[in-house]
Amino acid sequence: MTPNPAIMRSVEQLGYRVTVGDVASQAGLNVGEANQGLLALASDAGGHLQVAESGDIVYQFPQNFRTILRNKYLQLRLQEWWKKIWGVLFYLIRISFGVLLVASIALITITIIIIITAANSDRDGDNRSSRSSGFNFFFFPDLFWYFSPDYGSQERRRERRENSEFNFLEAVFSFLFGDGNPNANLEERRWQEIGSVIRNNQGAVVAEQIAPYLDNLGEKYQQEYEDYILPVLVKFNGKPQVSPEGQIVYYFPELQVQASKKIRQPIEPYLDEITWRFSAASSGQIMLSAGLGAVNLVGALVLGSLLKSGTVAAQIGGLVGFVQGIYWLLLAYGIGFLGIPLARYFWIQWRNGKIVNRNDERLQRARLLTNADDSLQEKMAFASQFATETVIGKEDLIYSSDTDLLEQEFEQVKRQNRLDEDR
Repeated sequence: MTPNPAIMRSVEQLGYRVTVGDVASQAGLNVGEANQGLLALASDAGGHLQVAESGDIVYQFPQNFRTILRNKYLQLRLQEWWKKIWGVLFYLIRISFGVLLVASIALITITIIIIITAANSDRDGDNRSSRSSGFNFFFFPDLFWYFSPDYGSQERRRERRENSEFNFLEAVFSFLFGDGNPNANLEERRWQEIGSVIRNNQGAVVAEQIAPYLDNLGEKYQQEYEDYILPVLVKFNGKPQVSPEGQIVYYFPELQVQASKKIRQPIEPYLDEITWRFSAASSGQIMLSAGLGAVNLVGALVLGSLLKSGTVAAQIGGLVGFVQGIYWLLLAYGIGFLGIPLARYFWIQWRNGKIVNRNDERLQRARLLTNADDSLQEKMAFASQFATETVIGKEDLIYSSDTDLLEQEFEQVKRQNRLDEDR
């Protein structure tokens, strides 16, 4: 079984010595999944099991366990290679849209120039030069200033750094398709924050402390019965406890055991979804991309009117004939270049409206917790009775798989002698 990347990251972040509860809360994983994943990782990466007198288990991993796994698994090596290759391929894909835009504008422009020049040549050869230069004045200074010789100067580079991290070609892709889902790891964040809330409260919480991190709590009666907490109990192997007043609290034994003392993790009071941005490119780059897109579309429409009769391409041939053959592709690209961002803009507005509503709902739940009434305070006080924290140090171990058996027996005898002396 290929090791779980989330478990490997958690082991590294937690200092290579972990319990199941450490990993489950850190990575937001199901307790059973974390347990199985740690066992598999320990087996594959040369990890060691350490057993405390209480029966709790700690997993100790070598700091080079990724190297051990890489040497052992061809699949992991291939994944790392593909990650590097895909980074290059994706960058080429991103800049290709900007290259296509420039190529489309250049092709349309050159074709229009050839057609107009040919028409002017037939009509009046003496005026060909002046008319041609007039067209150049209209197009080239407006479109290709971006590619002027001083574009790479220090002043221009400084302006680009201040405005955006993107170069022009990357900005075109960002204008077209945006920069990815800002909440792609939302579920991972959700369970990590829930795990941190439970850990910060020493493994015992009330449902109201978890509610600001959840969605879809159900109808009013379902919220009163706290049905929404069930997925959390299943994921972290929690147990309910009823107070004498009939209030329910929840504690999580596996999350109360730690391999080392940890500082209380600062977390947000509620799960805050990030709103979508239209583009991370600078406003200047967005305006430039939109402007070039408009010029490209207008140029395609002008070219279409010149090619309308069909006789021009037949008479001139060459590049003009080729462009006539792909004209509908050029027109479709021009329409799509402006149509996709426009549709995406309205879609983002709709999507962000829903995100804001969900954030507001979770914020209101967090405020109810902050301004807890007497009943909720009593409930939280009852939960604190089940709060505990067990840190397994090396002095608590009775067995470790990386220690010689005779040495373990000797240490066990010494420990027993100390207990006898204490009695």
